[in-house]
Amino acid sequence: MTPALLPPPAPAPAPGTRSRLGAWAELLRVSALFTVPGDALAGAAASGAARPRTTALAIGCSLCLYEAGMALNDWADRAEDAAERPHRPLPSGRITAPAALLAASALTAAGLALAARAGRPALLVASALAGTVWAYDLRLKHTPWGPLAMGAARGLDVLLGAAAQPGARTRAALPAAGALTAHTTAVTAVSRHEVRGGAVGAPLAALAASTALGGALVRGALARTRRLPPASPVPPVPPAGRVAAAAPGPPGPTLTAALAAGYALSAGRPFLHAALNPSPQLTGRAVGGGIRAMIPLQGALAARTGALGAALATTALAPLAKALSRRVNPT
Repeated sequence: MTPALLPPPAPAPAPGTRSRLGAWAELLRVSALFTVPGDALAGAAASGAARPRTTALAIGCSLCLYEAGMALNDWADRAEDAAERPHRPLPSGRITAPAALLAASALTAAGLALAARAGRPALLVASALAGTVWAYDLRLKHTPWGPLAMGAARGLDVLLGAAAQPGARTRAALPAAGALTAHTTAVTAVSRHEVRGGAVGAPLAALAASTALGGALVRGALARTRRLPPASPVPPVPPAGRVAAAAPGPPGPTLTAALAAGYALSAGRPFLHAALNPSPQLTGRAVGGGIRAMIPLQGALAARTGALGAALATTALAPLAKALSRRVNPT
């Protein structure tokens, strides 16, 4: 290519632009953002009537409300962070408190607007999710109800994926929502000891929960494999107005078992380390590992419904989350 055909060089960023973007990435915990789409994908798969458009709207709403919660979290904790985490964007002055609150409000409004486009059931669930997020950050975080409130937010996020689909078969997603609620509650309980460490009970309980949940999914997948009838050469025709789910052939249970085992290992290892040595560093690693372990859990929950495409798409986010976590501190 001759010099005349080369594109003009990109203008250099203004002084401080990169640092401002880094501050916002740190505030919004972008390294944990890849754990969010799997909630809606698992919920949509459980509904049995997933549509690309409404699933995309649910994912967009989930991302907005998740990021709203991250910004609101630091706004609410700005005084505490000034003493314990002075390097965070707000106490360090890299982002102002009014800007963080404005971002949380704008992202909440954007999330609800996306949910409204998916229909009234989705808007109702999204409103409950937004209310839970704000209640957690502003009131419940430092109470005994804090971990359960955070877990409920994840559960509602799964239900949002189902509520956005035609027919809104939200109840079908309750088992998946319960699984994410249990895991998130356990991780949040561990996160309360990130600064000072010293807690053995919380990581032990999280280890027990992840092991039990992963084991239940593996046993269910293996039992389903034994019950599968011989494959039919002619696929069944779905009822009118319904979208055919992925064929429930052997790859479904096999993938479910593999992802469930991967979830139990990826979550259990850092929880075990934090229980054996409850230092702040290992406790923080346990929290980060528990957050990223949501991805194989979401994939397993999608695979168990036969939605192999959704399961693989969710699982593909894991390496991105791990790579980005090395560059941006998610705590």
